[in-house]
Amino acid sequence: MSIAEQKFMVDAQGRNLVEMRPPGIQNNQPNDIQITAEQLLKDAEIHQTKEIRPPQQRIMDEAELQEYKFRKRILFENRVRRQRNYLGIWIRYAQFEEGLLEFRRARSIFERALEVDPSNIGVWMKYIEMEMRHKFINHARNVFERAIYQMPRIDQFWFKYTYMEEVLGNYQAAREIFNRWMTWKPEEKAWMAFLKFEERMGDRQNQRQIMYKYMEAFPKLKVYLKVAKFEIKQKVWESARNIYERTLEELGQEALKEEYFIDFGRFEIRNKEYERAREIFRFGLKNIPKDKAYQLYQEYLAFEKQYGEKDEIDQIILNKRRIFYKELISQNAYNYDAWFDLANLEMSTKDVSRIRESFEAAIKNVPPGNEKRFWRRYIYLWYNYAVFEELEAKNIQKAIEIFERAIQLVPHQQFTFSKLWILYAQLLVRSKDLDKMRKVYGLAIGICPNIKIFQEYIQIELQLANIDRARILYQRFIEIFPDNPIPWIKFAEFENDLEEYERSEMIFELALQNNQMNMPETIWRAYIDNQIKLQNYEKVRELYEKLLERSKHVKIWISYAQFELSIKNITGFRAVMQRGEKCYIGKPELKEERAILLEQWKDMEIEIGDEQEIKKINDKQPTKMIKKRKIKLLGDESEDFGYEEYYDYIFPEENPQQKNLGMLLNNAKLWKQQQEQRNG
Repeated sequence: MSIAEQKFMVDAQGRNLVEMRPPGIQNNQPNDIQITAEQLLKDAEIHQTKEIRPPQQRIMDEAELQEYKFRKRILFENRVRRQRNYLGIWIRYAQFEEGLLEFRRARSIFERALEVDPSNIGVWMKYIEMEMRHKFINHARNVFERAIYQMPRIDQFWFKYTYMEEVLGNYQAAREIFNRWMTWKPEEKAWMAFLKFEERMGDRQNQRQIMYKYMEAFPKLKVYLKVAKFEIKQKVWESARNIYERTLEELGQEALKEEYFIDFGRFEIRNKEYERAREIFRFGLKNIPKDKAYQLYQEYLAFEKQYGEKDEIDQIILNKRRIFYKELISQNAYNYDAWFDLANLEMSTKDVSRIRESFEAAIKNVPPGNEKRFWRRYIYLWYNYAVFEELEAKNIQKAIEIFERAIQLVPHQQFTFSKLWILYAQLLVRSKDLDKMRKVYGLAIGICPNIKIFQEYIQIELQLANIDRARILYQRFIEIFPDNPIPWIKFAEFENDLEEYERSEMIFELALQNNQMNMPETIWRAYIDNQIKLQNYEKVRELYEKLLERSKHVKIWISYAQFELSIKNITGFRAVMQRGEKCYIGKPELKEERAILLEQWKDMEIEIGDEQEIKKINDKQPTKMIKKRKIKLLGDESEDFGYEEYYDYIFPEENPQQKNLGMLLNNAKLWKQQQEQRNG
């Protein structure tokens, strides 16, 4: 339906329905009279209907009273008949009769209710309170006796019964009730109530008997400590000490708790028995697990700070640190740093047995993986253990056994520790067992040959002046490591020290003939240095020439020239440099090597101090330029990867235009630097 059609909608009386709608809000301004929330609440309260209550009935004569009683009793009887097990109705019924002073009827109702549920504590208590309220003491006693006979474990009846007798002044009767109650071994609050009663009576002997009976009924640490505190409160010191001693004798392991030793120690401190207190604290710390004796330890520490000597305090601090390290170890048995700290701590005490125990416990934690990185820290435990046995305990045989155990433990097929073998051999040397030392080194060379092991073995034999044995070891060294330059060089130096120059030279020659040598330049360098030391200059030149036949590296030319310069052979030095320069001329790919050579040549000429030669070398120096070139990947020259900068050297004999361009660029660069300095 369109909007135009809606405007002409009419009802049966012809009224326009659209116009009958509520008019829109014409004025949005706030009203002059505002209604608050408080007014709304007040208006609601005024119009609220009042609760409908039955009219009050006044009883004017005996007949009306009897009628009222009759009607209420019928009502209660009907209700208890319908809801027999709902004891609240029984209690209200009895209270109704109590209010009418009909005590026999009230008792009858309570008795009927108890027949329904004889274990309901509320009914018993209401029954007893009614008798007590109206001072029917004998009736109350009878109800109490029946209640405690049926439910002797309900403490509420006993508390109420004893309280009634005490209020009435029947103290002996109250005491007898307490004694009957205690035969059932009630909870602590019952015993404490009995104790408080005797305190009010002022009978200390009865108080003591109660506490001792309580201790016999409940032989627990908490009860023993409570009895001891009672004796302390009574200032009977010997009895209190006897209780503390009996606690440990009678309870055994149950008494080994820190609260027992803390209380016992404090008791002895108050009595100024400091030695007894110290022994108590020590015994407790020795027999209680460390993680459960923190408070006891703090108590002992405070005691020693106040009454102990310096040594005692130091011992306590050591124990504290020992506990800390053991906690770290318990969290991670492979925390070798914690094991080291614990071992060092024990070594500071000079207690050999404790030190050995700590080391033995530490070395039992073998790393889980056969990787050397896991073993690097662990193996030092064995080193320190052996050093301790040798130097501190003075037990050489024990130290040897430790090294033997360590060698058997390490998986030498995967990795080894040369230091382990070396320290073991050095220990055998100090113990003058040279045969066993040689067996150890021989075993090491056979199982896991190592350069350090060879060097140390040879060094020991040289110290013992066993030249032939050292020479045999060097030969074995070379056989096992033929591609390593170190054994060749060491062997040659060994022969050179013995003035066996021909043997030394032969060793170097054999090394140079080895085509599988790693870093052969090391052999050449050592050979040349050896000949220079012997002042065999012709041999040195021969070696350099052989080396140049193999390689034209710029470092060889420079080293050759430096040698000639070192022996004051200026002509030879310049001849070598000229040969080197001539070798690089005309080879664009070797421009950088030529530039390096000329730079070194210039420095050497400056050292000589010949101005004419310096000028000649300066004229030969190239111009250094920065250029760009395309980046090309191997096998792919089509794709463009951008440009890279590189250094290019322009020598004087090359294109003069390029040289002038290079000079122009250098001058421009120099001018720019000067301008920046001025502006700065």
